[in-house]
Amino acid sequence: MALDVDNWKQHSLANRMQTLLLLVVMGSLMLLLGYLLWEFEGVIALALMCLLLLLLNPRFTPNLIMSLYGAYPLPPHQAPLIHRAIEELSRRAGLSKAPSLHYIPSRTLNAFSVGQTSDASIGISDGLLRALNIEELVAVLAHEISHIGNNDMGVMGLADMFSRLTSLLSLFGQLLLLLNLPLILLTDATINWFAIILLILSPNICALAQLGLSRTREYNADLNAARLTGAPETLARALIKIEHVQGGWMERVFFPGRRIPEPSLLRTHPPTQERVRRLMELKIPETVTPLPLMLGSSPLQDILQRRTVKRRPRWHINGLWH
Repeated sequence: MALDVDNWKQHSLANRMQTLLLLVVMGSLMLLLGYLLWEFEGVIALALMCLLLLLLNPRFTPNLIMSLYGAYPLPPHQAPLIHRAIEELSRRAGLSKAPSLHYIPSRTLNAFSVGQTSDASIGISDGLLRALNIEELVAVLAHEISHIGNNDMGVMGLADMFSRLTSLLSLFGQLLLLLNLPLILLTDATINWFAIILLILSPNICALAQLGLSRTREYNADLNAARLTGAPETLARALIKIEHVQGGWMERVFFPGRRIPEPSLLRTHPPTQERVRRLMELKIPETVTPLPLMLGSSPLQDILQRRTVKRRPRWHINGLWH
């Protein structure tokens, strides 16, 4: 499959339509619960509440979020090649400002982006820096910059708001049902079984839609990363390496697939095999200059100061695992 401008636009449009559809499903489900509980007044109140939450949503700075992971900024003189890659990838992605770079002293293989399009940051863990070479790391950075360019953090934040409100309405509705259960049993009051089933199942339906949305955004970020770097096989190689290295050898032998829930509907990320297959089917036009060739091939160990992180990943009191 050639990744020319027309094909890229078609795939991008398809991903956006799927994203819109999933958000509409989540929002409609939330409003339907509001209608069942308070009729049209509930729908209007929920719509106004969502609008208010979006307007007043606190904007946590990337530095504050990174501090929860114990991360600290990685200046250009310690990683000049990586900073050059981020600058070039940001230029290709059309970002007005390149995201800052943070180092996470953890043995987990992790990279993520936080913040808004105009003020974002990328965190990379020590384990990831040691597991990947510079070309593979650049491909992962392109994936994260694609998330920033697509404003995936904002999209997933909206989906999370729908999911939380739906769960809250479901809990409130079930509580009302429990309180009125004696009245229902002792009188001839009719029961709307559709409403009861919807109250019970709506949080699960919303959660599945949110997981589907997350997978859609991951596929889209992979596609954009290949377009930015001109080397889809490099990102595929990085994904395979992360899949192989993540977890100890005993876990891979005795608990295969423990980190990958089944069925696939319960995954936040698509299966690695499917992501790799899609990437390897892409054909980059010759007009796209592969970014790793522009950067050179210096070993990653010569770019960063040598650090030794002995602490194993663990759960932290703030709810994060790193």
